[in-house]
Amino acid sequence: MTNDVLAATLVAPGRLELRRYPYPEQLEPGAVLLRMLASGICGTDKHTFRGETEQYAGTDHASSTPFPIIQGHENVGRVVAIGDGGATAFDGTNLEPGDRVVPAPNRACGHCHFCRHDFPYYFCRHLENYGNSLSSADPPHLFGGWAEYLYLLPGTPVFKVPEGLPTEVAVLTELFAVTHSLDLVRAAPRPGGFAPGDSVVIMGAGPVGLVHAAKAALMDAGRVIAIDPYRRRVELTGELGATDAIAATAQDPTLVDQVRELTDGRGADVVVDATGHPSSFGPSLDLLRDGGTLIEVGAFVDLGPVPVNPAAILGRNLTIVGVAGEDARAYDRTLAMLARHHGEVPFERAVTHRFTVDEAEIAIRTALGADDAMKVVISPSDGTER
Repeated sequence: MTNDVLAATLVAPGRLELRRYPYPEQLEPGAVLLRMLASGICGTDKHTFRGETEQYAGTDHASSTPFPIIQGHENVGRVVAIGDGGATAFDGTNLEPGDRVVPAPNRACGHCHFCRHDFPYYFCRHLENYGNSLSSADPPHLFGGWAEYLYLLPGTPVFKVPEGLPTEVAVLTELFAVTHSLDLVRAAPRPGGFAPGDSVVIMGAGPVGLVHAAKAALMDAGRVIAIDPYRRRVELTGELGATDAIAATAQDPTLVDQVRELTDGRGADVVVDATGHPSSFGPSLDLLRDGGTLIEVGAFVDLGPVPVNPAAILGRNLTIVGVAGEDARAYDRTLAMLARHHGEVPFERAVTHRFTVDEAEIAIRTALGADDAMKVVISPSDGTER
């Protein structure tokens, strides 16, 4: 048993320090302690590292990062201890030491209006976020995945990883759970919505765009068109399900013509705007057919407004769906989907770089600066458990 725990700690924007924290010998009732196996670097982590920390902007629960923090909310770990009274997974089964699990990155309060009326948990007005809103200054400190251990507060949704699903695929669960956005629009009636055979454009082929392309293909989209200025990214997206690759920026003046050529002159049925920058919002609308649907999943952090003409939205009968994150109710079916298809779809190709906790600064700078970086993963020791 170790007496302290190594964790990469972000003490201020751009300043990561390796710190040691006390090993939590006593867990509160219902709490769970995980030995970390893998933690992915999210686009939100990159924003936070750069100091772009305003989240849920424009809502009454907007928040900013309380430094110091241990980042990392795309986590896979193994249960090593449970507080008095035990704990259950989200599906109601008991958690036991040795279970390999994916914890949700958020813990909802359970009593606000949105929690009580079955909204996705990111609507919660008192939401706590691992790796974002929980400071490592406060005991038991270990509230992020870029560490050897992760402390889960009572009530955190936890999901068991199916046997045989590699950890390097399970670490993508949170990311894939965001693709419940496509499930939402599939259920919508025409003129919007998403039906088998429809065309889906992925604007921005980073990790969020990549998993939306894979999910759209698994949902029987007729065409999945990936757009990104980095050719290697759109090519990788093709390995996971995209049918067409366009190496271009969102501002490319030929983009509308290229997409219409691929969609019989109509434009895309659905566009997923996953660039993480507001400048792609207007061009994404331009790529839609009349009556099409835009899914905005990239603008989680406030990087400023863009001009939009509401008359064009009305005149073209466009639908805009903002999705602020993953839905906890999507996790079990996401893990089941990954387990069902990982033998035929090379999901693990999304993980392009791997580092250890003591290499966390190299890891985040790689995620920020390497053109070929997709999902960068941090593990507590050399290698990834499979």
